[in-house]
Amino acid sequence: MSGFSKAERWGALTLLLGFSSMLAAQSFVPSGDLLVRFGAPARVFEEAMPTGNGRLGATMYGGVSEERVDLNESSMWSGSPHDSDRTDAAKELPEIRRLLLAGDNVAAETLVNKSFTSADAGSGDPRYGSYEELGKLLLSFDGMKDANASAYRRWLDLDGAVATTSFVVNGVRYTREVFTSAPDQVIVVHLRVSRFRSLSLRVRLGRVERFQTKTDGKDGLVMTGALDSGAHDVAGLRYATRVRAFTRGGTIKPVDGDSLLIYRADEVTLLVTAATNYGGFAGRHSHDAEFVALQDMRAAAQQPYKLLLARHQADYRSYFRRVSLAMGDGDAALEQSTAADRLAAAHWGANDPGLAALYFQFGRYLLISSSRPGGLPANLQGLWAEGIHPGWKSDWHLNVNVQMNYWPAEPTALGDLTDPLFALMEGLQVPGGHTARSYYGADGWVAHVMTNAWGFTSPGEEASWGSTIIGSAWLCQHIWEHYLYTGDAEFLRRMYPTMKGASEFYLSMLVHEPKHGWLVTAPSNSPENTFYMPDGRKASVCMGPAIDEENLRYLFGATAEAEAKLGLDEDLRTKLIQTQAQLAPIQIGTDGRVMEWLEPYREVDPHHRHVSHLWAVYPGGEIDPETTPKLAEAARQSLEVRGDGATGWSLAYKMLLWARLGDGDHAYALLRNLWNPVDPIKQSSAGSFPNLWDAHPPFQIDGNLGATAAIAGMLLDSRPNEVRVLPALPSALPEGRVDGLRAMGGVTVGVTWKAGRMTELRLQSKRDGVVKVRYGSVVRELQMKAGARKVLDGLLRTVG
Repeated sequence: MSGFSKAERWGALTLLLGFSSMLAAQSFVPSGDLLVRFGAPARVFEEAMPTGNGRLGATMYGGVSEERVDLNESSMWSGSPHDSDRTDAAKELPEIRRLLLAGDNVAAETLVNKSFTSADAGSGDPRYGSYEELGKLLLSFDGMKDANASAYRRWLDLDGAVATTSFVVNGVRYTREVFTSAPDQVIVVHLRVSRFRSLSLRVRLGRVERFQTKTDGKDGLVMTGALDSGAHDVAGLRYATRVRAFTRGGTIKPVDGDSLLIYRADEVTLLVTAATNYGGFAGRHSHDAEFVALQDMRAAAQQPYKLLLARHQADYRSYFRRVSLAMGDGDAALEQSTAADRLAAAHWGANDPGLAALYFQFGRYLLISSSRPGGLPANLQGLWAEGIHPGWKSDWHLNVNVQMNYWPAEPTALGDLTDPLFALMEGLQVPGGHTARSYYGADGWVAHVMTNAWGFTSPGEEASWGSTIIGSAWLCQHIWEHYLYTGDAEFLRRMYPTMKGASEFYLSMLVHEPKHGWLVTAPSNSPENTFYMPDGRKASVCMGPAIDEENLRYLFGATAEAEAKLGLDEDLRTKLIQTQAQLAPIQIGTDGRVMEWLEPYREVDPHHRHVSHLWAVYPGGEIDPETTPKLAEAARQSLEVRGDGATGWSLAYKMLLWARLGDGDHAYALLRNLWNPVDPIKQSSAGSFPNLWDAHPPFQIDGNLGATAAIAGMLLDSRPNEVRVLPALPSALPEGRVDGLRAMGGVTVGVTWKAGRMTELRLQSKRDGVVKVRYGSVVRELQMKAGARKVLDGLLRTVG
């Protein structure tokens, strides 16, 4: 931390602190308790505290004699670009369709397995690769024993985005802080003690495999390596990580060629930077990872710790403080308990409304920390991974998971963080076009069940789940939704080719089913679900599952409307509208449920975790309690039969569905299920880990982010032509206040409620126009002026 004079550095700090204070004053003041507390060091990854800046991540364990910080960088992908498409797959398509049209799904599935899956082993091919950890920063403290520690505390501050550990050993208070800065692209580890010359430690840097660590001058370490490309003739991704130590008092000495020894310091700051040479659809596109990591280090090292912290928090709070939420008074002692204790108590019925607010804000914290403009999207674990084999390779699954990651973005005022998702879509255009031609002889582009950093768009390696074809249409729903929230015409113009290409693909591959002449997809799946044929045989491959037809109605309608707004492709618009009218409608079976398939097949697993056929409830909105009550009742019947047991992400999805259907108590019951405390060692059930991460199990971040969207949905339901206030307020949350939620049409919403009834509604619109507001049976249309604020009472009467 050199380069500027002390006066210059502290002058800059003073200016920034002034800016930070001004920002806080103009933003919402945090409501309620925003600390995630722990009572002991983390034993495993799922008890550690995550921090991130969208690209870099650090997970702090809080050990006493040994501190471990797992490091991540969002582009750390093994594997390499490769063509997984079968070159002759399209030749088999007519026969697959003939079998499906004849009702022989089992034979069709056999042929799909033989000739219509990915050319290699799909995600099992080493070229597909996996997201991997960057490495581990290990700190060993001289003269400490875990058993001697007292007054141990560990907490993650969601408002400040800092992970802290504090304890006393031999009368000395040790405090350790970790944060990951976006403005300075650096992980900061700050160590301090209450007694001079009491801080001695060894600093090491490593990972599971494929690394070399060496000392870098008198106060630094550098780790470099290359990941496995999965191909003999292709170089793997190269990465570099740097650590540099700064002390107040004491000495620093490089030892053993790969470690730093810090002796008798008063205070220590460790800076960690990292880069890769990833050159894919997003990211920094650094050709020389080691040099870029050095540049970042040189820049960060110019600033004192307090300036790094102030810059980090000013940036982070510019996102986080857009929304505040308080849920009324609970048990004060319980609110000061560890996250694990709060989960257990609330799961079994304790009154802890503050946990709902904390869980909501934790989801927002995770999204801010794992997805930033210009970077890669939040993956199955957001940004954080331990080792080199995370669950499902921590890739992007397109049959619900990556979409769920971004469900809270628009309503909780983080819509600008969806930029990485849009970059992913744009990056799939070329490989998805190749896949469309290779398998379907079709125009446009398509992506199936999963994708990776290298642009994988082929079907999966097994027909039972890999034939799911709706991934690209579902991704495009986020484009139109972002436009509905923002009205950003330039964004729509940028992303229109993506919507158009997806629409063109489906237009050119739909077929008429024989019974009604409806246009349907073929072959396809209802994601990961299986049904019985009339003769008792099991099948998964089908024509026109409900999720496909619902998605395509949305996609064709949205693309046609985008064309009209942009003044483009009138002929295509006409074709989309005509084709939309010929898609299979939502059907209700004789059992009163929404039908998942074209035919009333019986599910092999009636309690299956996927609820794909209810896409039209959420996120689609085609099934609406106000406008389609019969379909809404059929959706309720479907959810009742599916049951409340599920994996973590599925619980979150069902919460959203019940909230959309207006049943806040049922949604809240599922939230309690999601709070089921999961042992991070055994991982034998769904719920939440001690650090609040969602347990599928294993850890998947979509459950956290889906739950945040569901809590928002209990308080505000946004439709293209209507704002619904407190549509599904649970009786367990009778009092509260929220500010900053967003509604379609550029409206910012605040609500106060007491005794289960709204007492005040606050609205502000970004543009002139009419805003239709519904609270229960009361509906009012308001003429809004851009920037003006309206305050209404519980009867939607204007009071300010």
